[in-house]
Amino acid sequence: MLQQLEKLHAECFPHKPWHASDFDDLKKSGCDIIASQNGFIVYRVVADEAEIISIGVAPTARRAGIAAAMLEIAARDAQQRGAKNLFLEVARENTAALGLYQSAGFSEIGIRPKYYDGVDAILMSRAL
Repeated sequence: MLQQLEKLHAECFPHKPWHASDFDDLKKSGCDIIASQNGFIVYRVVADEAEIISIGVAPTARRAGIAAAMLEIAARDAQQRGAKNLFLEVARENTAALGLYQSAGFSEIGIRPKYYDGVDAILMSRAL
């Protein structure tokens, strides 16, 4: 499974791919991973908060609702485990992801200036 995640991540993020060992380290640190053939989401629940670490969908499968479905599955799981809020961050220039998160009920709560190689990160939150 980890090798498949490595391949899928490279397809989604060719400029900065993760390796199987990165996913293994995330699992060991308490993160949950949900994956399908064309998409994945990595998230963690700590106390009453949850955080989306990464989400990706293969370029050939985008705009088919995969990311939205994975967001909802992770949100439902986090809520069942006691999380009250779900957080994430996204590059300001990633307008497709910003649109997805806004349509899923996330609101901007802050900015991390120049967080992604000189691009601001938008911090977002959604009540669960």
